[in-house]
Amino acid sequence: QVQLAESGGGLVQAGGSLRLSCGASGGTFSRYAMAWFRQAPGKEREFVGAITWSGDTRNYADFVKGRFTISRDNAKNTVYLQMNSLKPEDTAIYCCAASAFYTTAPRDYDYWGQGTQVTVSS
Repeated sequence: QVQLAESGGGLVQAGGSLRLSCGASGGTFSRYAMAWFRQAPGKEREFVGAITWSGDTRNYADFVKGRFTISRDNAKNTVYLQMNSLKPEDTAIYCCAASAFYTTAPRDYDYWGQGTQVTVSS
């Protein structure tokens, strides 16, 4: 079992930046692909970005390309999401997730954090 805990969310003005962190415990972190998803009120959960076990391959949703960067530090059992040029439409609860497979589909992720709220004001 892998436990995930996100941090770093908050309130920021449009154009600002936040860095989310997701710490893992209870498993071998380096064996898992990691991803970030988000869910806004009244909307379905959507994929934001994913990174492979080694960190050598990353994938992003079109709406965050060029603004968000996913990275990981296997020595610290942590995955990050650097978010720049934030927009009000980025407001959502952001969750990290772990999977044995490198995928963008939420159904393929076995472990999930509780999420952290990101609010972007205009």
